[in-house]
Amino acid sequence: MALRTRWFQLFLFLCCVQSCLSDKDERGFTGTETKDGVWVQTLPKQVLSSHLTTVFLPIIYIIVFAVGLPTNTIAIWVFLFRTKKKHPSSIYMANLALSDLLFVIWVPLKIAYHFNGNNWIYGEGLCKVMVAFFYGNMYCSISFIACISVQRYWAVVHPLTHQQTDNRVAIGVSVMIWVLVWLITIPLYLYDQAVKVTNLNIITCHDVTRPSQKKMAAGYFLTMGTLGFIVPTIVCILSYVYMLKALRNSMGDPAIAKKRRKALVLIITVLVMFLVCFTPSNIMLLVHYILLLGEAKYNLYGFYITTLCLASLNSCFDPFIYYFISEEFRDHVKNTFLCRSQRTVERMRVSFSALKNSNKSNKYTSDSGNTQSTEC
Repeated sequence: MALRTRWFQLFLFLCCVQSCLSDKDERGFTGTETKDGVWVQTLPKQVLSSHLTTVFLPIIYIIVFAVGLPTNTIAIWVFLFRTKKKHPSSIYMANLALSDLLFVIWVPLKIAYHFNGNNWIYGEGLCKVMVAFFYGNMYCSISFIACISVQRYWAVVHPLTHQQTDNRVAIGVSVMIWVLVWLITIPLYLYDQAVKVTNLNIITCHDVTRPSQKKMAAGYFLTMGTLGFIVPTIVCILSYVYMLKALRNSMGDPAIAKKRRKALVLIITVLVMFLVCFTPSNIMLLVHYILLLGEAKYNLYGFYITTLCLASLNSCFDPFIYYFISEEFRDHVKNTFLCRSQRTVERMRVSFSALKNSNKSNKYTSDSGNTQSTEC
């Protein structure tokens, strides 16, 4: 009797295994694909209807839009119309500001989407465009931050060579980044981004992937995460490490020690901000899609979309980095807010220089007179 029971239990186990294997191609990380859409499982259903996605995420995006839109607009204005002498760093910063601005202008659609209960009402085409702009501009920002890191390394470690750098190289690199990133976003238009969730009666934008298309989505984002994040991050870290070594070696000169310490603090701040903003989201992106390909029941999607939202805060931080990096940028921003024209600023600069030289001349004359009286 016991032997028969064991054989019956083994038979049931084999039936379960066969059932799981037969469902493997029909079930994705979200549930079962049907003709009308996707029937999501319990965990994705909870995430899509939770306060995390319908309250917290849109609030963060509102902050991103409220801060990022005016600050990046001012940054572009300063770089295009206020900066007379263009140099490679300013070219990369202008492109970074443009990338952040193009990212920010699509944020209102995401705010409306999340406040609407993750229900996309603007059509498949606009969903694909928004997703492409979202990821394309994020990886453009990462690439331009890497370019700025290399440029700053060159300015610190090889200052004489840096002065001879041609702007055409920076322009060529910038054009290449834009073209390459936007070519890489083409696969996002080739599979469904707007997917109907049948048991929630909503249409999601990029939040749910059809099980039949998950291999394409996972392959794309694993490649994008590797080339678009890991490679630029290595470039940034190496650039800043070599800069730190060069600055530390020159600390013995007291005349420049104070400026070097300020540069060290700034370098560490920029590196930490870059790692904090982009590392969690891209690590979670890689982990999420690896788990998705591995048919894992829990693919950490809730953590992934949260870190992706927090990564968007970088578009708010970048303009403040320009402000602290460049004294010229700070002056241009102040003059813009004070409504001073370029001609007025130039006149003030000439007047200040003349007054400064006059004070120096008076001081020299006074010192000479004091010396003569002492000799008498």
